[in-house]
Amino acid sequence: MKRLNPLDAQFVDAEDQDRNASFAIALIAIFDGPPPCYEEFLGAVRARLPLVPMYRRKLRTVPLKLGPPVWVDDRDFDLRYHVRQTALPAPGGDAELSALIARVMSQRLDRDYPLWETWVVHGLSDHRWALISKVHHAMVDGVSGTDLYRLIFDVSPDAEPPRLDERMPEAEPGAAWLAARAVAEMAMLPVRTVFAVRDMLSKPTVAARQLSDTARAVAKLAPAVVPAVGSSLAGPIGKHRRYVWARAALDDVKAIKRAFGATVNDVVLAAISAGFRDLLLARGEQPEPHMVPALVPVSLRAPGEESVYENRISVLMADLPVHLTEPVQRLASIRAQLSDLKASHEAMAGEALVALGRFTPYPLASLTVRLAYSLPQPEIVTVTTNVPGPRKPLYAMGRRLVEIIPYVPIAASLRTGISIFSYCGQLTFGVTGDFATTPDIDVLARGIENGVSDLLAAVGPAGAGRHRLEDQSSTSATNILDPGGAMAW
Repeated sequence: MKRLNPLDAQFVDAEDQDRNASFAIALIAIFDGPPPCYEEFLGAVRARLPLVPMYRRKLRTVPLKLGPPVWVDDRDFDLRYHVRQTALPAPGGDAELSALIARVMSQRLDRDYPLWETWVVHGLSDHRWALISKVHHAMVDGVSGTDLYRLIFDVSPDAEPPRLDERMPEAEPGAAWLAARAVAEMAMLPVRTVFAVRDMLSKPTVAARQLSDTARAVAKLAPAVVPAVGSSLAGPIGKHRRYVWARAALDDVKAIKRAFGATVNDVVLAAISAGFRDLLLARGEQPEPHMVPALVPVSLRAPGEESVYENRISVLMADLPVHLTEPVQRLASIRAQLSDLKASHEAMAGEALVALGRFTPYPLASLTVRLAYSLPQPEIVTVTTNVPGPRKPLYAMGRRLVEIIPYVPIAASLRTGISIFSYCGQLTFGVTGDFATTPDIDVLARGIENGVSDLLAAVGPAGAGRHRLEDQSSTSATNILDPGGAMAW
């Protein structure tokens, strides 16, 4: 049995509160070669299950919400329930695959079972097939979700030998035992708090610096709670989704990065800003400042923690400059803004809130999350998450993985969400939209691609792009967080 950490539990509470949300993330893998038959793929997954023990655990809630949910072994685990297959209608292109992904991801995972599904998809054009790997966000974040691919797939066409499964499932704890343990843990909270304060006071210089950095971060974050300028991009959503994706060559993005002294994250956010600008204009709305505040998750993982299957993230708030007409101006604005956020350590505000959750009685923390999701959230319009993926080819049963497409969920009043993922020299922008309110989601995706193309065209002769950007922003170029601790790179 394993208790959910405070952030993992928040995803469960948020899904309980928001009846129109499904908090599952996904990676869609597209392969060359003939698709495997169901039994062949089932055997391949079964051979790797010992590497991912979380896949055999299900969620159990504690009576009266006295404590956070726990992961318990599923003694009736049935792999065939989780491994599914389907086929696309002809012609099996991007449109047919995107419609299937939207339908699969609109459905909530059943909490009576471990919270994951893998769909084998037949019928793709050009002799390809796909996998939709769907996992609840309470189980993994983007970085650990990516690491699952490194475990399940091979780094060469030769498959690794199966792993011996010596795992014996533990007995499922009873409701009374779970409640008693939760009460005991709440009773220990004051003691844990005293020890935490004592440890902090034993290093007064470090504590003072952390408190100062956190205070500055909270002060910097304060303007982000100002409601966004009203637009059609935010508002009530339904249960169903639309989904498309955009593509860009990573070499092109890096060329823009070098020319303008920016980061990859600066470039992709500038391209996304272009996409939202195009979407607003296509709807007959004039883009204005503070119209598209974006929630940007940031990894808090130390190097080597990729295989820890839980959420370890903080968040930043970035104001996408959709009001600016020139591509280079938008990039300069993003670059200056993110550099400023790094200097203010804004991510520490979110990290401090996560840390505070460890010393907050769960019933109070759960109530706070549920109340927050019951209220409008006009200060956030979209979410953008950027995760570097594998740089070398991966394989499954000898078939080469040619493309990975990411999916991020939406909830509350966020009508769109964008997940960026890199694999073997290609960036893919997965764009999630509410079905009823984003019928024109293709405009956003094509606008992102055009945003990259426009920036690449602005690079011009060697050094010209850098000169123009420095003319418009005096802020030095830095990554948004220190190396090894960020999703920005």
